[in-house]
Amino acid sequence: MGRVVNTLVSIQQKAGYKFIQWNATNNSGQPVSAGLYLYTIQEGDIRQTKKMVLLK
Repeated sequence: MGRVVNTLVSIQQKAGYKFIQWNATNNSGQPVSAGLYLYTIQEGDIRQTKKMVLLK
């Protein structure tokens, strides 16, 4: 539907390997439905959006 579900990291970080785990909740802490979600990773002017399938 084009809405933001949750923002996991919104701070600038140093280069290197990062691991983020999402507990399938929205910004209010309520569980979200199973389905297809899009996530975006941005670094400077570079933005990458990919698909993720949440199965319950």
